Amino acid sequence: MSSSPSTPGLARFNDLEERAAATALHEVCASAEWGRGLLAGRPYATVDGLLAASDAATAGLTAAELARAMAGHPPIGRPEQGDAVSAREQHGMGDATAELKAEMLRLNLAYQEKFGHVFLVCATGRTGEQLREALGRRLGNTPAEEREIARTELGKINRIRLTRLVTEDPTAEDPRAEAPRAEDPTAV
Repeated sequence: MSSSPSTPGLARFNDLEERAAATALHEVCASAEWGRGLLAGRPYATVDGLLAASDAATAGLTAAELARAMAGHPPIGRPEQGDAVSAREQHGMGDATAELKAEMLRLNLAYQEKFGHVFLVCATGRTGEQLREALGRRLGNTPAEEREIARTELGKINRIRLTRLVTEDPTAEDPRAEAPRAEDPTAV
């Protein structure tokens, strides 16, 4: 018996028209190969089934598709403007000191110089200091070791994002959204 039954969000995902489902999956992971793998498995009976398909698709990514997936992630400490998902995932860097942010920038640049891609880590629930320690530690890896660690981290990120996709109510208001101000003429 599965530990995660079907959810209304999973049913919505299963029922999406293929193009809309592909778009939703692209927001989870920038690899088209990964997305096609998950689309091919629909409909999913359980969230666990979807997550298992994600794990298999992540494990099977070619080097080029892994690079494409990593390129879809901003550097730690520098989420792109308007990227609420990355900002939420990198929340631990939000309260980082200016010194820590500067050090992360330096370490990120050293990492990218050495490995040729963004430092990819599942940042959810980690503090800025923990992220700095992970980045510093991983700088000592070989390119082959780092590629497989990045693949594992991508799998963790994909699982978190997929779970959110199929369990959150898309009609619910984001509690982090700022309420309209009274003087705003567009406020409702």
